[in-house]
Amino acid sequence: MWIPTEHEKYGVVLASFRGTVQHGLPLEIGDTVQILEKCEGWYRGFILKNPNVKGIFPSSYIHLKNAHVKNKGQFETVIPVEDSVITEMTSTLRDWGAMWKQLYVKNEGDLFHRLWHVMNEILDLRRQVLVGHLTHDRMRDVKQHITARLDWGNEQLGLDLVPRREFSMVDPDEISVTELYRLMEHRHRKKETPAAASTHHLFVHVKSLMSANLGEELEVFFHIYDGRENRPLSERFFVRLNKSGLPKSPEKTERQCTLFVDLGSSDLRKDVYIVVHIIRIGRMGAGEKKNLCSVQYRRPFGCAVVSIADLLTADSKDDHLLKVYACNTESEWYQIHENIIKKANSRYNLSGSNTGLAVALQLLHGDIEQLRREYMVLFTRGVSITRKLGFSDVIMPGEMRNDLYITLEKGEFEKGGKSVARNVEITIYVLDIDGQILKSHVAAGSGEPGGDEYHSLVLYHNNSPRWGEQIKLPIPVDMFRGSHVRFEFRHCSTKDKGEKKLFGYSFVPLMQEDGRTLPDGTHELIIHKCEENTSLADCSRYLKLPFSKPSLPSNNQTLKGTKESFWITSFLCSTKLTQNGDMLDLLKWRAHPERINDSLSKLKEIDGLEIVKFLQDTLDTLFGILDESSQRYGLKVFDSLVHIINLLQDSKFQHFKPVMDTYIESHFAGALSYRDLIKVLKWYVDRIVDAEHQDHIQQVLKASEYIFKYIIQSRRLFSLATGGQNEEEFRVCIHELFMSIRFFLSQENKSTSPVAQTQAMFLRTFPAVYGELLKIFTVREVAGFVRETLGSLPTFVHADCPLEAVKLQCIAKTVESQLYINPESRCILLPVVLRVLQAHMQEQRDLVMCARILTSMLSLIKKEETGTAEPIVSEEVELIVESLLGVLLRTILEISNRPQSAGTAMRLQFQDVTGEFVACLLALLRQMGDRHYQQLLQAFNSKDDLRDFLLQIFTVFRILIRPEMFPKDWTVMRLVTNNVIITTVLYLSDALRKNFLNEKFDYKVWDSYFYLSVIFINQPCLQLESFSPSKRKKILEKYGDMRVMMGCEIFSMWQNLGEHKLNFIPAMIGPFLEVTLVPQPDLRNVMIPIFHDMMDWEQRRSGNFKQVEAKLIDKLDSLMSEGKGDETYRELFNSILLKKIERETWRESGISLIATVTRLMERLLDYRDCMKLGEVDGKKIGCTVSLLNFYKTELNKEEMYIRYIHKLYDLHLKAQNYTEASHTLLLYDELLEWSDRPLREFLNYPMQSEWQRKEYLHLTIVQNFDRGKCWENGIILCRELADQYESYYDYRNLSKMRMMEASLYDKIMDQQRLEPEFFRVGFYGKKFPFFLRNKEFVCRGHDYERLEAFQQRMLNEFPHAIAMQHVNQPDQTIYQADAQYLQIYAVTPIPESQDVLQRDGVPDNIKSFYKFNHIWRFRYDRPFHKGTKDKENEFKSLWVERTTLTLVQRLPGISRWFEVEKRELVEVSPLENAIEVIENKNLQLRTLITQCQSRQMQNINPLTMCLNGVIDAAVNGGLARYQEAFFVKDYIMNHPEDGEKIGRLRELMFEQAHILEYGLAVHEKFVPQDMRPLHKKLVDQFHLMKSSLGIQEFSAYVRASPVHFTNGSPRPYRNSVPNIISPDGGRGIVRRSYPAVNRYSSSSLSSQASNEVSNITGQSESSDEVFNMQPSPSTSSLSSNHSASPNVTSSAPSSARGSPQMAEKHKHSRENACLSPRERPVSAIFPNPLDPAQRAPPHQIGDTTLPRSDPNLSAPDKVRPTPSSWSLDSVKEGGPSFSDSVGKMLCPPVPPRPPYSGSSAKNMRSQSPVPTSRSPQKTTVPPFTPSPTECQSASLVSSSPVLSGSYSSGISSLSRCSVSEASGTELPTGDHPPHPLPPPTTLPNSISSSSDEPIRRENKTPPPYSVYERNNPRRPVPLPHSLSIPPQTDPPALPPKPHQLRTGSMKLDGTSDPRVPRPRPLPRKVSQL
Repeated sequence: MWIPTEHEKYGVVLASFRGTVQHGLPLEIGDTVQILEKCEGWYRGFILKNPNVKGIFPSSYIHLKNAHVKNKGQFETVIPVEDSVITEMTSTLRDWGAMWKQLYVKNEGDLFHRLWHVMNEILDLRRQVLVGHLTHDRMRDVKQHITARLDWGNEQLGLDLVPRREFSMVDPDEISVTELYRLMEHRHRKKETPAAASTHHLFVHVKSLMSANLGEELEVFFHIYDGRENRPLSERFFVRLNKSGLPKSPEKTERQCTLFVDLGSSDLRKDVYIVVHIIRIGRMGAGEKKNLCSVQYRRPFGCAVVSIADLLTADSKDDHLLKVYACNTESEWYQIHENIIKKANSRYNLSGSNTGLAVALQLLHGDIEQLRREYMVLFTRGVSITRKLGFSDVIMPGEMRNDLYITLEKGEFEKGGKSVARNVEITIYVLDIDGQILKSHVAAGSGEPGGDEYHSLVLYHNNSPRWGEQIKLPIPVDMFRGSHVRFEFRHCSTKDKGEKKLFGYSFVPLMQEDGRTLPDGTHELIIHKCEENTSLADCSRYLKLPFSKPSLPSNNQTLKGTKESFWITSFLCSTKLTQNGDMLDLLKWRAHPERINDSLSKLKEIDGLEIVKFLQDTLDTLFGILDESSQRYGLKVFDSLVHIINLLQDSKFQHFKPVMDTYIESHFAGALSYRDLIKVLKWYVDRIVDAEHQDHIQQVLKASEYIFKYIIQSRRLFSLATGGQNEEEFRVCIHELFMSIRFFLSQENKSTSPVAQTQAMFLRTFPAVYGELLKIFTVREVAGFVRETLGSLPTFVHADCPLEAVKLQCIAKTVESQLYINPESRCILLPVVLRVLQAHMQEQRDLVMCARILTSMLSLIKKEETGTAEPIVSEEVELIVESLLGVLLRTILEISNRPQSAGTAMRLQFQDVTGEFVACLLALLRQMGDRHYQQLLQAFNSKDDLRDFLLQIFTVFRILIRPEMFPKDWTVMRLVTNNVIITTVLYLSDALRKNFLNEKFDYKVWDSYFYLSVIFINQPCLQLESFSPSKRKKILEKYGDMRVMMGCEIFSMWQNLGEHKLNFIPAMIGPFLEVTLVPQPDLRNVMIPIFHDMMDWEQRRSGNFKQVEAKLIDKLDSLMSEGKGDETYRELFNSILLKKIERETWRESGISLIATVTRLMERLLDYRDCMKLGEVDGKKIGCTVSLLNFYKTELNKEEMYIRYIHKLYDLHLKAQNYTEASHTLLLYDELLEWSDRPLREFLNYPMQSEWQRKEYLHLTIVQNFDRGKCWENGIILCRELADQYESYYDYRNLSKMRMMEASLYDKIMDQQRLEPEFFRVGFYGKKFPFFLRNKEFVCRGHDYERLEAFQQRMLNEFPHAIAMQHVNQPDQTIYQADAQYLQIYAVTPIPESQDVLQRDGVPDNIKSFYKFNHIWRFRYDRPFHKGTKDKENEFKSLWVERTTLTLVQRLPGISRWFEVEKRELVEVSPLENAIEVIENKNLQLRTLITQCQSRQMQNINPLTMCLNGVIDAAVNGGLARYQEAFFVKDYIMNHPEDGEKIGRLRELMFEQAHILEYGLAVHEKFVPQDMRPLHKKLVDQFHLMKSSLGIQEFSAYVRASPVHFTNGSPRPYRNSVPNIISPDGGRGIVRRSYPAVNRYSSSSLSSQASNEVSNITGQSESSDEVFNMQPSPSTSSLSSNHSASPNVTSSAPSSARGSPQMAEKHKHSRENACLSPRERPVSAIFPNPLDPAQRAPPHQIGDTTLPRSDPNLSAPDKVRPTPSSWSLDSVKEGGPSFSDSVGKMLCPPVPPRPPYSGSSAKNMRSQSPVPTSRSPQKTTVPPFTPSPTECQSASLVSSSPVLSGSYSSGISSLSRCSVSEASGTELPTGDHPPHPLPPPTTLPNSISSSSDEPIRRENKTPPPYSVYERNNPRRPVPLPHSLSIPPQTDPPALPPKPHQLRTGSMKLDGTSDPRVPRPRPLPRKVSQL
């Protein structure tokens, strides 16, 4: 049975538990669990980090811990009973753990490793704390270390700042807000600006000396030297080096490392240096032989200098290599460092080119204790301390020091009978009073232990040596008296075995007889001569002798006259000994009573250092004198006491204040002194007003704190001694004293007068007296003193009076004092404080101090709240609210709105003050209860006052919510702020409802309220979703979700508004929308219905809700682009509002609005997802296009549309899609006109006229077209700009524009353009974004991008997508799948501009543009076998399924891909397929022959291979296969409708034979010698081929059948046809040319077939396309008739991903040929002829067919069908109308400017063109005949069916056909139209003046505003030569196809009769500019 647990409430998991049992809860080691119930070894509970999942787990897996339980029962919370630091560490480390792993993922290695070390360190410290074996001090240090580490980690990871007190986290509810702010501020300041350290230390580590000429031991001395004052600042650090230059004791680091301590900030300057002197120990001369003598001397070696300033800039860990210099003459050794500093180069030189001292130097900052903690390793390893000479800037009371420094300056010696100067060495000893040598008391420097003696340097042959060596004598204080120092002088001989011979000595006593020590300074000592073997062991013999020359009596001339002298400088640094006689006199006052007056007077002149050394003794002396003779010396003692007290105010001695405090508490014994002190103090105060000089009085008042301390302590001692006698007398004295004080304070003076300054001085020290008075007087009495004293100050003073500031400071100290803490005193003092505060804050004066006072007051109130004094606190709050709330709000507003242009310091100050005042306001509001709010609101006299107050407080709250109000990591403070705000708003909303509704409605207050609520909900610190789970849980437990609370309040207030809601529509739509976008379901559910309300009220007011719609749409874009909103929101918005409007009368329009907004959200969400960092450009561009079109078409939001145009433009530029960028910018350009209308500044455009902006856009677009190699488009814009410049006579710019245009023409002709591939991509499945989902697109590939590369790119862009293995349309399961499927295959473009492509003489450079630009339609072919497959001849059943895709916009356009709007499927029969194959091969042959003739081919190989492939295949049965399949009687009988096509196939075969013959002739001319045999073989095979086709004599055949190439009109090719007529390339006409195949008869067919054929008329549309074929090796034009479509084969899986793959290389096979889109041949489609009855009457010119037999008709004359017709050429909607006259149409030059047409329509399987009769004589350009005399028979009427000119699927493996041009139309087979013909339209008199309005088709997305939509005026252009009418007598062999002729050329001899029945024109696609 499960029993609720009593004590087992909280535990930690010891081992992981999988939770495999029923109801088991999986646990991981380290999880913390809360236990609810127990049962037989099992617990039931939950993991604290996921409290929603409860389960059972074994009790043995849990380690129980003590815990407090709050709210026992169902909602109990458990708080572990452990140190709060431990709790914090645990939770923090858990949070860090997850973030730490993320650092690794983000590749932030540095922080990852640093955090790892810190986490380990914290874990280590946590163990130490948990074990509990630490001492109290150590525990404190560990906790401090832990919290420092936690703060560091939180800061690095961007986590919140934790407020702490004494290392423990603070609960913000348990302290006042002001205190919380202080703690946060303190931690923030500590973190942000570490206080500049006042003390600095230099760490020195000697590594080695590098020199070539070592070999002797060295001594290295470091000291710090002041170059400005030329004196050392520190003692010396001494290191011994061995003969290798390395430290002698490497194991003792303290011998190599030192810390130069206590450098002041003033010492870190450029002229302070580290000076290094190096001494060698060895022979006298560095080069002497070793065996000369064994005695060692200390000799100069070198010196190095480095400036301390260099270390401030250098990296702290740098090793320095110091250059070592030697002096040129030894006599200057003492000043070598000065010479180096002064750069006196002549006096020193480098001691060796490679000599250097390697040292590590590092400056450390902070006090020494701090360094011990921070650099623990340094101190534990060992480091010697090198002190400063003298005391540091701050002297600590406990510091013990007694060091005597002696510097050996110089000596003057006689020769002593020698011929050369002496080598003098000094030996120094310290001897005590008994003459014993003091052991280890002579130190050369720190680093090495002291010795018994010291040997100086030896300077070679120098009788006036200057050493400059400093030694330290650390002699204990008790040994000073009677001790002396002895200096022995020896001559060091370099001969005589190098002995050292004594010749004299000096000595100096350390203390004088009167107790003073040896004074600091230079002393000239007497050198006493002695013999070499004299014993100096008995000191008493020489101590009686004089020791220094100045002290010699005047009668002792003997010693005075001697020349020999020795100079030393001494300096004592002692905390116990003095050199001051006056000090000694004062301390020994009893010995000389007569000197007391004098000594007291001299006290002020004594150095403060001497006084503080003997502070206690001095004070005892003063009070001793006062007790014994107060009448006589009272005033003097008082002045001396004031002097000493004020001395301790000095920063250098301020640490001695505690010493004085201790003295007063423990040692002071002057029980009677208080009377004298009060009397003298009153005497001074009474004289203040009259005194001329206030300086001394001010000094007295400055010391008043300690004077009162002495007075009170003295009185207490007296009371203890006497049992409280004279109490009343004492009180009277104090009252009288305060009366005197009040009198002098009440004096009104000018602010500059001395008395005012004295008043200020008293006010500064007055608060310090309160604590002392409280020791004797009651709280109320002291509070009375204070109130009266402060009240006595003059009330009216000038605002700039310094006294006011001091008064405020006094009040601040009062509020912070012990006195104010007591509630009793607060009642008395509060009114005074509030009065002063109010006055200052109203005038905005001294705000920093006001904030400080207010903070202190309010932090006290909080403390009392938990106590018993509740009523008192409530009264205080009432008082403060009454007097300060209003002024506090005004102050915050004033400060916040102040301009921030003031200086940085001022700005920072105000920033601090703002924070302080805000904390005060929050603290005050938090203290206010119902009663306070009621009183506050009732206190307003009028509605206006209440309104102003509400506006004010709402505005302040908005300021508090600003992100910049607090630093970003102050989440704790922000949450407290928000909690206070929401509580206050709930109180104030009642006032709003009661006072400002209905007739009293006030829009401004309500608006302010709503605005505040909205920004409250939207602030980042309340967005709990962005926090970690633990942080979110803590906030929800403490405050709940404040957003929901505020949302409910908004809704409630909105409902109260009633009809006033209309005032907030549409203004509040944006803000409320922002609230609903917050990802909090409850908040959304509350707030979304408000939109329904708004729609309803707007509907009532204006009958629609256009305003609501407009505002919603505007705001959605900006909000969602900021990252707000999600898919859930879209669904919720949709569902909630649809449900709400179900019963409304305006339901339909509401649903429409909701649908629009929802669709917009879809696109915006997609856009936002795509714009994320790391997304590919293609996705971003596609998404932007989708959104841009939505704004244009559905929303008609021009400004948003333009914004997204520019976003898209930037994306294209970034992706280097320059053509697309141009088309995009054209969209904006199209919206502008050439007008002078001024335009505002917008995006990056300045304010300018519309003309200027359009000009700028034109130039930018031209530049981008140029970069994208789309020069033809650029030319059009250049012309337009040129026209503008011309119209303004701006010839300068016109010239530039013409030159630019010319340069673009040059580029067209000269530069190479790559031909892009096109790919069809299907995106299937629900996982794709909306703009792609279940749609298909055609994409323009990048340069050089083939199918495999494109497919890989797409799979990279959509890494989760699955590549589909087939090309069939997917079914619904794929559409609805929760996945991503990609279907990709290559497609072939169908060019629009057939006129250019089919014109002769147009270079390929020009044609290439029209093949791949402005493409609407694309084709994909798939071969299949229908019926039974004939194994002998597969061609019989080989059909092709042709899919035509029509796009919504042309490619290239504003995107690299566009959606497929329409797809159509037709089937191509085997016969049509055969016709296509042979047509394509013929075209390829013609092209190659032309290229060969015009020398465009580098070599003849391609032509050779092509000829070989065709001839060889034909011989081997290639063409025969077709004959077998289609020319047999069975086929003709079974397919009577194919008669025309069979004839066509036969014509093509003969045409091929003719071309081959001509090709062989050209080949013979150009073939190289080594390929002649191959040529001969080809000729032989060709004859075989002819015979197999039954061709004997071409001429006869030609006479019988005049040629009409492909469709009855001459076919134009790349080059002018006359050039290819003869192998010589001449333009003459060769009679024996191509076989003229008569398409109007069909000889060689059976009689039935010929009957069939003779009735067939028509014209092939394949004339509309020209193919650029590049030959490749093959065997037969027919060899691949069995092959599969390249589209199919290329889609076969090529990789594990299953991506379709296209073969790169041509693979010849009868079964399979994989050809790229460029390589595909072209196929034609033959529809069935219609019954003659269906032929159109002459007036039906507007019908659906093209006049096939009339080559005179230009493109514009071929009239467009209605959309319902079968034609593919319906026109895009909204296109400009055609001109009435063709003469006005521009016959395009290069680039042409054809009128824009939309995309061509698709093939329907519906209707065949109607055959019409026409006499061939009416043709402008006659068909080709082999002789000038031959012409067409008039009786022959064309009846051939239409041939489709679209691309084939690549049925031939013969060639790699780069198929680049296709017709604009494709016609399917079919017998009957599904729709009736459109109504007839009137036929104009002339075909050339057709005025039919083109019909544009409906479009899902409108076409982009491109250059092809421009309806510019056209200039007539002369007809090209190739289009002029050739003379009948000399027709060209291959005449060009007629182009768009001008009107005049349309009629011949006036014979055209409009009444003659005309053919129905087949619609052609007409491009429009």
